[in-house]
Amino acid sequence: RRGPPQHGGCRSVMTTICDLPEDVLVELLSLLPARELVRTCRLVCTQWRYVVDLTTLWKRKCQREGFYLQNLDRSVSDWKIFYMLCNLKRNLIKNPCAEENFQHWKLDKNDGDKWKIEALPGPHGGEMPDSKVHKYFVTSYGPCFKSQLITLQKEGYWNQLMDEKRPEIVVKDWYAARFDCGCRYELTVRLLSEDYIVLEEFCPEPVVIEQWNDARWREISHTFQNYPAGVRYIWFQHGGQDTQFWAGWYGIRVTNSSITIGPLTL
Repeated sequence: RRGPPQHGGCRSVMTTICDLPEDVLVELLSLLPARELVRTCRLVCTQWRYVVDLTTLWKRKCQREGFYLQNLDRSVSDWKIFYMLCNLKRNLIKNPCAEENFQHWKLDKNDGDKWKIEALPGPHGGEMPDSKVHKYFVTSYGPCFKSQLITLQKEGYWNQLMDEKRPEIVVKDWYAARFDCGCRYELTVRLLSEDYIVLEEFCPEPVVIEQWNDARWREISHTFQNYPAGVRYIWFQHGGQDTQFWAGWYGIRVTNSSITIGPLTL
């Protein structure tokens, strides 16, 4: 007959887990999601908190998920934050290429014959450099503007991260004209506080394209850096109209808009 299990034996198994060499523990813990590491594993014991806070663990996670490059070693000051930002990085503009009609966009001005969606290259249009983009939004003879408001906390960017680390905010947009009609393009991007106060703004001069142009798609890009603390929202608005007041959809065309938040190295 077997006797009851010895508690000492059980304790020795637990001791073995806690006595794993540091590099093995780093390797094991680096397999876990970041949220679990920070919210659960750090609270297990002093040793685990120490390991979760190690630079080597977050560097290992970056290697494992393809975020690590050798030449980053000197430029990254905080590998945990670097990993978090890489993991979160994506286009925060929803429906940028008109695949979901006008979903997620607020039509601020919709004059003339109103906003319309067309398939690339469109009448008297040019090909888009990115072959994954198939549609665009097109304006009419009256002012047409549309916008999105991005709530950073909803997208995973917590207040302390934005205030202390101030990761780069990169804005990009693509615009083009028809070959046979002149038009005007405008873009405004604002970094807003909790109370919707404008902390920083990118509002370049309107682009006016003449009739009989090359119908080429052009990219506009801006990077916000070292902006004030307190950014909670990003407001993006673009649009324009044709300059010859022709009925129909002869105005500026826009697509493939994006807002991404650092790091710039990826």
